[in-house]
Amino acid sequence: MNILITGGAGYIGSCLAHSLVRKKHRVTLIDNLSNGYKSLIPQNAHFLKSDIADKKKINKLLSRNKFDILIHLAAFIKVDESVKSPKKYFFNNVKKSKIFIDLCLQHGLKNIIFSSTAGVYKHSKKPVTEKSKILTLSPYAKNKLTIENYLKKKSKKKKLKYIILRYFNVAGAMLNLKSGQASRQNTLIKVLSEYIVNKRKSFFINGINFSTKDGTAIRDFIHVVDLCKIHILIIKNIDRLKNSIFNCGYGKGYSVLEVFNTAKKNFRKEMKFQAHPRRKGDIESSVANANKIKKILKFHPKFNNISKIIKSSVNWEKKLLRKKIN
Repeated sequence: MNILITGGAGYIGSCLAHSLVRKKHRVTLIDNLSNGYKSLIPQNAHFLKSDIADKKKINKLLSRNKFDILIHLAAFIKVDESVKSPKKYFFNNVKKSKIFIDLCLQHGLKNIIFSSTAGVYKHSKKPVTEKSKILTLSPYAKNKLTIENYLKKKSKKKKLKYIILRYFNVAGAMLNLKSGQASRQNTLIKVLSEYIVNKRKSFFINGINFSTKDGTAIRDFIHVVDLCKIHILIIKNIDRLKNSIFNCGYGKGYSVLEVFNTAKKNFRKEMKFQAHPRRKGDIESSVANANKIKKILKFHPKFNNISKIIKSSVNWEKKLLRKKIN
C-alpha cells in the first residue's frame, strides 16, 4: 500500500516507517523536524520537510500521489508543557490537524489512522476498555480527544473511515537500533535510561503519595516494536475495519517505583531517586484492557516484559552516546 505518515521523523513515526518499508509498503513521511530527526528516516522512504498546515506544500504532495492510508502522528506530546502552554498546544495539535485532515479529504484520502492517547480516560483502578468513561486532565489529552471527535464528525459527512489508537506508554527502541526516542522527553523510561547511562546526574519520581500500593503512579508500558506491529495488522485488515477505537497496551500495570527497582536490579547500579511533587495532569493509574485488539486483530505481543523494554531503551541511549542523531 501507499502510506502517508505525519510526524514521520519522530520516535514512533520513524520506527513505524522502518517497519512498513521492511514489509514492502510505499512510505511517504511529512515532518517539519521541530522534534524529528532526518537521520532516523529509512532510505527507501520518501520525505517532505513541511508543516502539516502548509497548504501549498501539502496540496502539491496530495495532488501528485494517491495514498491509501494516512497515519497521523504529528503533535506536541509533553503533558506538563501542555499545562503551561495550552494555547500553543491547541494551535499545533488541533487547529493544524483540522487543516491537514480537511486537505486530505479534499484529495480523496479517507482512510485515517489517528494516534491518540490513554490520557483521555478517567482514572480507574481497573483496566480501561475503549468504552470506559472519558475525563481529560491535561490540554494534551483534550487536544487528542478533540481530533477524535472531529474524525467522528467528518466520518458522517465525508464517508471517512477512521481508526483511533489510544496509546498507553510507548517505550523501547527498534531491535536493530535504527530508530528510537532521540528527542529530549520527560517520559519515565526515557529519563530512567538516560540516568542509567549517566546522561543525567539524578532521577526524580514525580509523586509518591498516590493511592497505590507503593504510593507511585501506575502505567501500562508497550514496546514500540509491538506498537508498530499493531499498525501493520490494522493496515492489513483496513478493508474490514471501520470507525474503530483500540487501546494499545498490554493490560498490565507497573508502578513507577517497580520500574525503577527493575532497572536497578538489571543493571546492578547504585541508583537512587529523589521524590518530587506530583505533576498537574498526571493520572494515578492508567492500564489498558487489551482484549479488543487481541480478539479483533489477533495481536500477540512479543515484548510484553518490562525488563526487555528497559534494556531496549538503554541500548538505544548507549548508541546516542556513540553517535550523534541529526
